[in-house]
Amino acid sequence: MDKTILVSGGAGFIGSHVTVELIEAGYGVVVADNMSNCDMTCFEGVKKITGRDDIPFVKMDFCDAAAVDRLFSDYRIDAVIHFAAYKAVGESVAQPVKYYKNNLSSFLNVLESASAHGGCNVLFSSSATVYGEPDTLPVTETSPRQPATSPYGNTKQICEDILRDTVKATAGSEGEIKGIALRYFNPIGAHPSGLIGELPRGVPNNLVPFITQTAIGKRECLSIFGNDYPTPDGTCQRDYIDIVDLAKAHVCAVSRMLDGDMEEDYEIFNIGTGRPVSVLELVNAFEKVNGLKLNYRFAPRREGDVTAIWADPAEANKKMGWKAERTVEETLAAAWAWEKHIAGQE
Repeated sequence: MDKTILVSGGAGFIGSHVTVELIEAGYGVVVADNMSNCDMTCFEGVKKITGRDDIPFVKMDFCDAAAVDRLFSDYRIDAVIHFAAYKAVGESVAQPVKYYKNNLSSFLNVLESASAHGGCNVLFSSSATVYGEPDTLPVTETSPRQPATSPYGNTKQICEDILRDTVKATAGSEGEIKGIALRYFNPIGAHPSGLIGELPRGVPNNLVPFITQTAIGKRECLSIFGNDYPTPDGTCQRDYIDIVDLAKAHVCAVSRMLDGDMEEDYEIFNIGTGRPVSVLELVNAFEKVNGLKLNYRFAPRREGDVTAIWADPAEANKKMGWKAERTVEETLAAAWAWEKHIAGQE
């Protein structure tokens, strides 16, 4: 397969897993990252999993327009998967300018260079946060986007709009851009090898790293925010998707673009399991599958948390030929294996 995919932010949690799946599907990959929210641990893990020491890696900042342009000059890029963005909701509320400047300018630079170098297929890493507190469940791609509850969520909405408008404006030109936005639900877990996974800096923003760090003793206690929600057990419900399943969705989306199978020049897909799992159910499942007892407590509700959200993934199932396959138990076993690996206990 003589196609090269640029993975921006490719040394991070999602980017590293996508890089593995792209390589295993036969694609050429160029990984670029400014390393602001990761180190080389996962990239080294990618090389071990794939048995490839020759994966091109470029340390660069996508907010640097000249550096982005050099990237497109140095490599013949057939598609871009854009992950390079800040992603902590709380931090975005405290530092909105930082988030708007980084997340928007990095994406604008990618689109500008991609178009200037003869056009490209662009896969944008979006989020279910664009749906806000949904009126009906499960959410479909036609569910209305709600006003963003954070600057982070707003950057996802704005970037979707930028991609849609760019696709429309460049249609039929030499610099034509075609695009797909994948709206992720809640990615969790790690590669089954235990060699790559989520590696948060400082206090984790996501639930599963907090669970695994509490289990291994890095954190004293796990706080579950709210147990008085109108759900079966009082805790929030989410659509937790295995990181490897999510990574495979990117391969399906890239193939859809490169094989000319898109029905529209700009498409949107929900990437989730379609199964709601509560926070408490996830904690209980982790304890059961790994034979552990977690120290957790219930805390007051956290501002900005929606009560429940899960996907209707029918469009992705039907049009991309993709389906979430891994069980929550497999996912949580892999997350624990990864935590032990980085603690040197495997």
